[in-house]
Amino acid sequence: MNILPFLARPVASVITRRVNRDAANALQCQQHIFHHLIGKGRETVYGKAHGYGHINSYDDYRKLVPLVDYETIKPFIERASTGERDVLWPGVPKYFATTSGTTSGSKYIPITPDSISNHIDTARNALLLYMKRSGNYRMAAHGMIFLQGSPELGMKGVIPAGRLSGIVAHHVPGYLQRNRMPSWKTNCIEDWETKVDAIVEETLKRRMSVISGIPSWLRMYFEKLLERTGKPVGEIFPDFSLMVYGGVNYEPYRTVMRNLTGRPVDTLETYPASEGFIAFQDLAEGDGLLLNVNSGIFYEFIPVSEAGSASPARISLEEVETGTDYAIVLSSNAGLWAYSLGDTVRFVSCNPYRIVVTGRISQYISAFGEHVIASEVEGALAEVSSNSGVWVNEFTVVPNVSPASGSPHHEWLIEFDAPPPSADEFATGLDLAMRKRNHYYDDLVGGNVLGPLKVTVLPKGSFGELLKMKGKLGGQNKVVHVSNRRDFADELLEMVKRDHPPATSC
Repeated sequence: MNILPFLARPVASVITRRVNRDAANALQCQQHIFHHLIGKGRETVYGKAHGYGHINSYDDYRKLVPLVDYETIKPFIERASTGERDVLWPGVPKYFATTSGTTSGSKYIPITPDSISNHIDTARNALLLYMKRSGNYRMAAHGMIFLQGSPELGMKGVIPAGRLSGIVAHHVPGYLQRNRMPSWKTNCIEDWETKVDAIVEETLKRRMSVISGIPSWLRMYFEKLLERTGKPVGEIFPDFSLMVYGGVNYEPYRTVMRNLTGRPVDTLETYPASEGFIAFQDLAEGDGLLLNVNSGIFYEFIPVSEAGSASPARISLEEVETGTDYAIVLSSNAGLWAYSLGDTVRFVSCNPYRIVVTGRISQYISAFGEHVIASEVEGALAEVSSNSGVWVNEFTVVPNVSPASGSPHHEWLIEFDAPPPSADEFATGLDLAMRKRNHYYDDLVGGNVLGPLKVTVLPKGSFGELLKMKGKLGGQNKVVHVSNRRDFADELLEMVKRDHPPATSC
């Protein structure tokens, strides 16, 4: 008999009380973390260079410590990678989490002995809070799969380096190893399609209860299961009761995932990043994600309206308001100081602090001043797809500033599982949904500055094919859903033109 469900009950109660206590005292937690971080940072190379010895308040911090991006701190990362001590944080990093950068190639985000618990413990807390509120303790008795990058690590200088999910695989608690899938051997397969095929073979023999990953890669796994057995996932795995996801907005994938599972399955949204585990779902769907306020991260926020200015306003958690989009800035025990994460969020509650992720600072369209953001695009697509009864596999949206004919417009490249009954009606519905969500876009279309959006229907598998060609299939790689640049979209259209029948537009 598996005793994990019985052991999980008292632990879940303790963790739930602790998380709720921290949430109720969020500002005190943030104040404590702030002073702890500054105390630790005073003896570092970075702290001495920025006058940490003179910092006694958050106002001092704003004045003395500049906002940075990866390019700014890259020289300090390089020094730390040689084994030099006390560069950004006392000691040396335990790992570097590798992630793709737009200007820097691969980025190397430090994970220190102090910050590793942020990633491990927060994931544990999210699962335990779900168990407590749902009463679903039995899920701990069966298989749990985490679709992730390879745990095999390379080196950045003298420091082990790899994808965050691969690093985390080295720290899965021993009591979960018995139920954890896939096997180490399978997890180390680099080719994503080969890896997913191997995972299918391994998991078909198991009683799976928890399945976790980025929605687009979960969809690939589910489709392969369906292809292999002819059965929906919920029928293959009768014990499957929880799907954990993060990394992108789930709404555009909700319909297709519901059809692939074949029955309702609880979902748990998380917000992990290489720079820190930011938030997780602690209540029912629709209530936002609980900000992780007591896990080594001090938060600052910049109103998105000021994100591009030379001296944007920086505010602490105490000053945020609901309904405003903010760019997140982190300082943490990983040795990141006033680091712009690049993500944008909106608070849906300040008691406790809960957020929804609205996109990336770099992921927007404003070729004509419309400033369309990812959450608007994803919300419109989810609404119209649901109303039309179609499944969207993947998509991206870009401006078409100089079309061969007609007015400038937004171009939506969409890969459907099966195209909508009327492509024209689908495009019209999308345009209306976008005008409802963004009044700048509405004014531009109403004033004939922009034409109505156009939808280009791509053959099934197009996005995956291009990602594979670029060596970015699987793992933590994601399709950019909204961009002011056409690079990826033009590559996609060129590939489809070369390898498939002509794409259709409406």
